[in-house]
Amino acid sequence: MTPGVTIGEFSRLCHLSAKTLRYYHDIELLVPASVDGTGYRRYAPGQVDDAHLIRRLRDLDMPIAEIRGVLAEPDPAARQDALARHLDRMEAELTRTRDVVASLRRLLGSEPDLPVRHRRAPGSPVLRMSARLARTEVTDFCRRVYPEMYAVLGALGTDPAGPAGATYSAEFFEGETGDVVAFVPVAASAVPPGDDRFGILPPARYAVAVHSGPFSDCDITYGRLGRHVAEHDIALPDPIVELYLVGPDETGDPEQFRTEICWPIQPEERFA
Repeated sequence: MTPGVTIGEFSRLCHLSAKTLRYYHDIELLVPASVDGTGYRRYAPGQVDDAHLIRRLRDLDMPIAEIRGVLAEPDPAARQDALARHLDRMEAELTRTRDVVASLRRLLGSEPDLPVRHRRAPGSPVLRMSARLARTEVTDFCRRVYPEMYAVLGALGTDPAGPAGATYSAEFFEGETGDVVAFVPVAASAVPPGDDRFGILPPARYAVAVHSGPFSDCDITYGRLGRHVAEHDIALPDPIVELYLVGPDETGDPEQFRTEICWPIQPEERFA
């Protein structure tokens, strides 16, 4: 397996677009592990943590020069102190930063073990709604379409056959926008003939992990799962699937959310 991951795959691990990653390379904030003679970038899976850190500190409007200083700090305690001071300033100045601050505190904590299992998923019928979205539009899209889909099933007298989910194209992570498909599984016998609102979620093999907590922290689990895939499997550029085992329709407490992340991987006999 070729060492490192491509810029497109790295964008999925850390939720930074390829455009942003190229810019961070140009200003020497996040330099790829290797660049060949044609300018083709590859990143080491171990760079995911720095990417997560940069993303949050930029969300907190920390200047590039200060972020560079934090990343260059060899003393972990001094790095923690510098970050804590900045968080305190932002908490005092901007109420809107509360969620980002809480997410950053969780990221800076000790990294828990992430159980990863492999699953061969058969093709399954779903009710679906799709759109081309920017990341900032996903929340409003989901709030709108899931009630609509459940209303469709209710009118048909059909119950869901499993938890709702969504697929996110590789372009959604690498570019500024991409295809998102929200879906609700249904029994094959419940699909009305000729109704193009229904379709098939294609069969695939996945590396699977569960994210517990707010959606705003989901990129941390993406990074850890993606790093596992980069080190142990062969990732495919197919859409990533999220299954909302416990979501906003069941609880108003984001800390109780449970999201299953399914990363498409190349089939291998050892996982059969």
